[in-house]
This record gives sequence, structure tokens and C-alpha cells, in this order.
Amino acid sequence: MSDANRKPAKSAHAHPAATPGAPAAEKAGVVPWPPLIYVIAIAASVVLHGLYPLPWFGSPMSDILVAVGWLALLAMVALYFSAFRALKRAGTPINPNARPEHLVTGGPFGVTRNPIYLANTLLMLGVGLATGIAWFVPLALAAAFATQKMAIEREERWLAEKFGKRYRDYAKRVRRWI
Repeated sequence: MSDANRKPAKSAHAHPAATPGAPAAEKAGVVPWPPLIYVIAIAASVVLHGLYPLPWFGSPMSDILVAVGWLALLAMVALYFSAFRALKRAGTPINPNARPEHLVTGGPFGVTRNPIYLANTLLMLGVGLATGIAWFVPLALAAAFATQKMAIEREERWLAEKFGKRYRDYAKRVRRWI
């Protein structure tokens, strides 16, 4: 490929919002920012718990679930920090609506293709189990499903278009969630 052919692609990637004539994959995302999905789910969990608290387990099961909740929260922190560090080292944006220049496959991205979304889900599950607010559990799963449908599938199409075989091989090796 000649340098003349490379320049337009490079400038389109330098400006992720792209021009009106740019392919849809080059434009900024129009889907709600994925953390917003989880914020809504968290708020709904708290409101529903206030209006209609679901039954919870008694001791000793509740004690075990509290411990599991704290472990989920520790895993969430580890995933966040390691994912952010891997993205920063690769020079790739953390914002899910920004377009990455590099395919990150190391660190937590070698275990799950979506460590930050998984961490968001672990946050909700951990809080629900640690506090005994049962609404967090089904709404964590609903938020994960909504994130997959509204963001992940769109991101995966864009990554497959941008990185081609490298991304498809990566997707075969590493699961979407866990």
C-alpha cells in the first residue's frame, strides 16, 4: 500500500468523530455510554429494594454470600486497574465510544475481551451479595445483557472491520465475558 493510500485512513482515525461521508464504523458511537447502563441498573436496584425488598438468605448462607460479594469486589478492582493499565500502555482510549488504534490482547484482555464491562457486572454482583440487596443480582445480569446488545456487539463489528483477521483470531481464542 502506498503512503498516499495510508494518509486518509490515518487522518480518519485521528479524528474519531469523522466526517459525514465517513463509514459508520469510523463515526463516534451513538449508543449510551456503557457505564450509564450500569448506573441505571444500580439506581433501579436501590429503588426496587426500597419499594419491594426481595427475601434474602439467613445465616450461615448469608455470611458465605457476603464473603463471595467481597471477593467479587476485589476481582472488580483488579480487573479495572489491570485493564486501564493495559489500555494506557497500548495508547488506546478507555472511552468505549472512542476508536482504538491498537488491538489490546494482553493482560486481562487475554482472559476476557471485555474486562471493564465484566468489572462493572462484578461491581453490581459484589454489592448485591455483600449488602444482601437481592435486586442487584438480576439487574446486574440485565445490565450485562443490555451492554452486550447495545455496545459490545457494535464494538466487535467495528474491531473486526478495523483489525480483520487479527481480531477474528483473538475472538476465537478469548471469550467475550469469561
